[in-house]
Amino acid sequence: MKRWWAAFAMLLLLLAACGEKAVPPPPAPPAAPAPEFTVLATTDLRDVQPLEEMVTKATGVRLKFRWGGTMESTEAVLSGDAKAQAAWFANAKYLLASPEGQSRVKLQEKIMLSPIAVGVSQGDAVKYGWDKPGLKLTWKDIANAARDGKLRYALSNPATSNQGFMALMGVVAAAGGKTEALTAADVDRSAIADFLKGYKIPGDNSTYLSEQFILQQGSRANAFINYESWLLGLNAGGKLREKLLLIYPFEGVSTADYPFMLLDESRRADYVKVVDYLKGDAAQTWLARQTLRRPIRPEVAARVEDLLPKAGLQVELPFSPDRALADGLIAAYLNEFRTPIASTFVLDTSGSMQGGGRRQQLVQAIQYMAGTDASLTGRIARLSGREKIWLQPFADAPYGRTGFELPALQATARGVQQQADSEATQQVLTHVRDFAEGLQMKGGTALYDAVYQSLQHMMTERNRHPKYQYSVVAFTDGENNKGRDLEQFKRDYAALPEDVKAIPVFWVLFGEANEGALKELAKLTGGQVFDARKRSLYSVFKDIRAYQ
Repeated sequence: MKRWWAAFAMLLLLLAACGEKAVPPPPAPPAAPAPEFTVLATTDLRDVQPLEEMVTKATGVRLKFRWGGTMESTEAVLSGDAKAQAAWFANAKYLLASPEGQSRVKLQEKIMLSPIAVGVSQGDAVKYGWDKPGLKLTWKDIANAARDGKLRYALSNPATSNQGFMALMGVVAAAGGKTEALTAADVDRSAIADFLKGYKIPGDNSTYLSEQFILQQGSRANAFINYESWLLGLNAGGKLREKLLLIYPFEGVSTADYPFMLLDESRRADYVKVVDYLKGDAAQTWLARQTLRRPIRPEVAARVEDLLPKAGLQVELPFSPDRALADGLIAAYLNEFRTPIASTFVLDTSGSMQGGGRRQQLVQAIQYMAGTDASLTGRIARLSGREKIWLQPFADAPYGRTGFELPALQATARGVQQQADSEATQQVLTHVRDFAEGLQMKGGTALYDAVYQSLQHMMTERNRHPKYQYSVVAFTDGENNKGRDLEQFKRDYAALPEDVKAIPVFWVLFGEANEGALKELAKLTGGQVFDARKRSLYSVFKDIRAYQ
């Protein structure tokens, strides 16, 4: 009997075991997402941002754009501080003109094309006979028209943006009558001076310039010099008072070829995938139709030729590889040729500025402008020859406005070159640094009183010295709590003369300042808001200098 029960128990155990379900293995951990493929891209490429999703979906490479200005991005690549796997600029001629740049760029592929063009308001183009079929206007004609007041244009700052620099280089190359052998010593200074007499609306990027040109077309300016794609986009946007006739100077233009550049050799495989996609039919067609840039592949260009003017297919002006020419041209533009700058910096010295290192940041930013930084962006940001600057502190009320004037540089008979500071220049820069060091922080925040008084001061200066380019830069770390309020400021501002309201006011947002109010004021005063809450103040000041 015992044996029977033992056998029966064993049978039950076997049956139970057979009825058990197999335990599934634990799920595999999710695969880590592929690392981002970061591309440092210049701001004029913001319209290609949808490519992030398109490239990721098509290739599996997680494309991510990070935007920057042309010169600051160039400097980041040159210094090895780009913090990106690739870079995408309108062109890389300046970058690759140095051994440092050549060593940083591992591969490059041209993606699309857009020539520089001079967009002239249709009515003025007809008035001056520039619309006649077959007319062959040259860069000299353009410079002469600017000299004579017929051409008044908007253009990105040649010292900070690619299209501005390439337009100026076009004038220089055409006037020099030489090709790749052109050097700094060959530059025809009179051609630069003639061309820049028509420069009426400066700025750092095409978006800001477009906003200002739309507002001032027909009054302050009648032309916009930019890439063909941007001008065609403006014509299609429906916001212009009248459309632009695109003129391509006959002896040739500089063309943006948008090189996509590999910086990180370890991501070569991902780079190749992205480039293959960007040069494929789908992306090339999308870029042409959505951004109005010309496809790099002729067979795709043939399919979208209805979108783009045939006149844009011009001879390419040569770019001199002489780095001294580029650096000398930028220095000469900043210190000699552009309309000299006159600006008031409105400085918050209220009690709240004492905390959080804010006073130190403000002092360092002013000293940076009056310093000796020899880097590319440092040269652009510092005070320049013939410049006038007033520092206007404020707390419970504006007080102690102090002015400084930089002497003119000694002009050369021909050519351009970088020059060392004279003793007189060094003395003025020292006084600016000393003034900044002496700032004391206490009291309230009378921001609107300080800005309004600064505009009145600029009005007086403009009446006395009309041949300057005026601006106001307002810096604050808190909300206005003294003097006139926002509504009173807006009423008083509306009563100012129109030529004073044409002086832009740039607003620097810092600490607990009222972002909404500053953005409203920027729109009212034709300026911009610069956010210094997540960036160093001196880097923000560099950006502001590009708008002056």
